[in-house]
Amino acid sequence: MTTARAFVFLTAGLALTLSACGSDGRSAHRSPVSPTATPSAPTASGVADAVAPATRQVLPPPFRHRIPGMPAPLPGGVYAAAGPGMVQPALKAQPHLLYVPDSEVDGRTVVISQRTHRIVRVLDTGALDQHVTPSWDLRTLYVEASASDHLAKIDPATGRMTGTAATSRPYNLYFTPNGRQAIVMDEQHDEIVFSDPRTFKRQQVVSDPACSGPNHADFSANGRYFIVSCEFSGELLKVSTMRHRVIGHLRLGMPAMPQDVRLAPDGRSFFVADMGRDRLLRIGWRHFRITHSYPTLAMPHGIYFSRDQRVLYLSDRMAGAVQVFNLAKGRFTQTWRIPGGGSPDMGGLSADGRTLWLSGRYDGVVYGFDTSTGKLIAKIPVPAHSPHGLLVWPQPGRYSLGHTGLMR
Repeated sequence: MTTARAFVFLTAGLALTLSACGSDGRSAHRSPVSPTATPSAPTASGVADAVAPATRQVLPPPFRHRIPGMPAPLPGGVYAAAGPGMVQPALKAQPHLLYVPDSEVDGRTVVISQRTHRIVRVLDTGALDQHVTPSWDLRTLYVEASASDHLAKIDPATGRMTGTAATSRPYNLYFTPNGRQAIVMDEQHDEIVFSDPRTFKRQQVVSDPACSGPNHADFSANGRYFIVSCEFSGELLKVSTMRHRVIGHLRLGMPAMPQDVRLAPDGRSFFVADMGRDRLLRIGWRHFRITHSYPTLAMPHGIYFSRDQRVLYLSDRMAGAVQVFNLAKGRFTQTWRIPGGGSPDMGGLSADGRTLWLSGRYDGVVYGFDTSTGKLIAKIPVPAHSPHGLLVWPQPGRYSLGHTGLMR
């Protein structure tokens, strides 16, 4: 497929998605599809493919040959189902909360109202809480309590804890795009653990001598593989989703410290935050190599795409700032600085895309940025020494790939 044809696929679907939203950023229709498309039946996993086009959809190459059981892609790009206000009907009545884990030994999870900016409760989720992650089917939120060797389970309908699931040293959590396996990043033991997505019983373990500290990841557009960042060895791994083995290595060279990994909206590249060398890296989807390296401010960490898929937000932990990267122009176009400085780390966008919420890793606060102006509109103190992988909930999207809301 030509580049022009792929661009038509992305932009036409994106225009359709945006036209389905009202002026308040909320979806005006149930799904961003044309009148000629008909809803498909739910798959065995319980998630519908959303639409069965009346005419056969011609997919760009990155989206072809998806793994069995993975919901079909929608016209409009990787995040077409995660546009402003496109929250699943079952989630619309759930409270709009921020879940803020504390990655200190005496950790806990602080729950904050997005509307009032007030703390509504503090949950005893375990020690060394790292990230808060929605399950693939969006029914449960998990807190990776690393030092407690468990995942704390939260009911998103109530914002309260319901139990725990045992697993060794969970640092981060992902789900295969078909929902059939969970992937626990055991950073301490350098293991990528494929598990049962409900019991978290171990099924297969992937490790590689070149990878020290596996922690962040994202999947290709067809789900065939995922890219893993190895923080302490300056390495990226390419791992086969179905075969459970490493199929590629990319050595970045020290002092590289790769952090967040995110697939671009067109599915043709991955972005990686290199915290050690102050770079935003772009990795090709077909050939596992760096295609571009963009200088950043100090210690880039978290990567988030705007709801319209036009820009990327990059949190610079030690610069006290967020940089805005224009995808069409291929460069940074704005910098949002926190007055007086700060340490913006991990988080996500509100459902309408109007607020970017980030944890303040070294300052015991949560930041809220107005995405239309870049101004800091909230700085909420939290009873946490090291607020880390903050989850904004609910999120638009059909299913979760894990982390702090990789929604598709």
